[in-house]
Amino acid sequence: MEPWRKTLVRFCIAVIFSIAFGYIEAAVVVYLRAIFYPDGFTFPLEIFGIDPLWKRFLLTEVGREAATIVLIFTGAWLFGRNTQQRLAYFLTIFAVWDIFYYVWLKILIDWPGSIMDWDILFLVPMVWASPILYPVLISLTLLVFAVVILYRCSCGRPLKVTRLDWLGFLLASLVVVVSFCIAGRHTTEPDFQSYFYWPLFALGHISAIALFIRCLLKPK
Repeated sequence: MEPWRKTLVRFCIAVIFSIAFGYIEAAVVVYLRAIFYPDGFTFPLEIFGIDPLWKRFLLTEVGREAATIVLIFTGAWLFGRNTQQRLAYFLTIFAVWDIFYYVWLKILIDWPGSIMDWDILFLVPMVWASPILYPVLISLTLLVFAVVILYRCSCGRPLKVTRLDWLGFLLASLVVVVSFCIAGRHTTEPDFQSYFYWPLFALGHISAIALFIRCLLKPK
């Protein structure tokens, strides 16, 4: 097979893996919501107790999320053959896993009711929260990045990314994460929605896209 055909096969396998992984994540959340939110998962969230059992559940959930990232890294390392391919597969697995996590939740428990419903995104190193639209936008963007990188690598034309570019991507990512973390600090408050600053999110998101296009347009 031609290099691009080999890459396409590997990419499709990574997507299948990610869809299945998304189901596992969704299934766990179905059980968690049955335990913690028997009357329904709605915002603002209830303040959990601080007894040892609650702390154990929280610590277990944080560990599960950390293990999830380790599994995504491991899958990316095995699928890729060089640094850029491994990055692309990390973006692929993360993006497809995240998108299908919501697809499976919709199938399993008919949630979310709207793309603007709020969700807890991560707990590491603190609570991240936002309307579902925004992490899905990030995932779609990452998936496009991944496809472009894999195509360029298969054609022998990997992206030219300098240290300054990497710093820019890191800063753009931090801006997006901060927008989620600010909202995450207020999920138990009645006016929680007012704490998601979408212009801050947009600044980080658009900056990352602009940086990627800049790398893409660099001369060979």
